[in-house]
Amino acid sequence: MNTFGRQMIAELWYCNRQLLDDLDSIKTMMVQAAVTAGADVREVVFHPFAPQGVSGVVVISESHLTIHTFPEHGYASIDVYTCGDKVNPLVAIETIQTQLESNACETLEIPRGMGPVHTFKPTM
Repeated sequence: MNTFGRQMIAELWYCNRQLLDDLDSIKTMMVQAAVTAGADVREVVFHPFAPQGVSGVVVISESHLTIHTFPEHGYASIDVYTCGDKVNPLVAIETIQTQLESNACETLEIPRGMGPVHTFKPTM
């Protein structure tokens, strides 16, 4: 299968709420997930929200990892987009799931660059 990349989306539920609101832990965890998956980290940008929550991106040579946390719901939204075969996005997601102590994880993989993607398109 020829693609430009793989995008994996993960819904993590029942996470440790304190960890979801800890900027430094989230940043360290996301970089660790990228490295563990085999990626080359280039840039790291994270932002804490008030009253709670963290959003951030780890830019890698192979594309990116993002996270948005919702501590009040014990939930984290993860996106891992990789190009080439060097990085295993599933390893990154498993690392994040373990670190956040998530008890439920749903994933969706989308091959990128193969033509039209048939997914739900919201109406405006």
